[in-house]
Amino acid sequence: MLVRITALFPLWALLASWLAFACPEEFVAAKPLILPLLGLVMFGMGMTLTWANFATVLQRPAPLGLGLALQYLLMPLFAWSIALAFDLPPHLMAGLVLVGACPGGTASNVVCYLARGDVALSITLTTCSTLLAILATPALTWLYVGQTVPVPVASMLASIFKIVLLPVTLGVLVNSLAGRRLRPLKHVFPLLSVAAIVFIIGIVVALNRDNLATLGASVAAAVILHNLAGLAGGYWLPRLLGWDERTCRTLAIEVGMQNSGLGVALAVKYFSAAAALPGALFSVWHNLSGSLLAAFWSRRSEEMD
Repeated sequence: MLVRITALFPLWALLASWLAFACPEEFVAAKPLILPLLGLVMFGMGMTLTWANFATVLQRPAPLGLGLALQYLLMPLFAWSIALAFDLPPHLMAGLVLVGACPGGTASNVVCYLARGDVALSITLTTCSTLLAILATPALTWLYVGQTVPVPVASMLASIFKIVLLPVTLGVLVNSLAGRRLRPLKHVFPLLSVAAIVFIIGIVVALNRDNLATLGASVAAAVILHNLAGLAGGYWLPRLLGWDERTCRTLAIEVGMQNSGLGVALAVKYFSAAAALPGALFSVWHNLSGSLLAAFWSRRSEEMD
């Protein structure tokens, strides 16, 4: 039952967006909860990991290195190029680039499993890109938009440390010390993560109620193109290098699916509510596109078996 509810994330996100647009006052008042809610999501991610997961990094250096390179080279570049092509205002460009500079999304591991990809590689990539985000996300955001929008790199780095590294580390520690006793509760964490992200999306939609009427279509188009470019680049570049189908699927999902919740939280804190709009839209869209792609690849694998 919980798995079904969690799998319907895009539907809950759309419903929360509609509710926030219709009744924005309650959601706007909850703006201070964005960072704590994201910390809860990161803690849930840590609860799915053990210290042994980090040891696998040394066992698979080639696909891991390629995945991280594609993650942090392609996605910020795609975001910046698309923002220029769509002539997005500086704050929306900053928001899109910030999403591109974020680590892999927490939902990517589930999508990878459904797509018949390499789940162990997916988990390792998500973990490593999340840890690298402490330095990479503020640095890349500054590199691409620092000339047009002030980017407080040091403050952003400190925030990512508190939002990402501390909750993930605490989650791994709790899982290592009490994982067996907490096993019945672990099934609840994905649902809590979905609920937290859905509520964050609702807050951002409410904060951007007026902007959606004038900028919604162009931002949505930019977000969709950004995600599709990441999925395509993450699949075809490794394919051209001769990597196997399973690895290419995994890299496509890891590169194309971002931790847009982190992008939303940082955008609200350091830029503006409007800058969080690309991240909120990305949160909804990348789960839809990832689910559809996983269904296609899964069906294709069954036909090949």
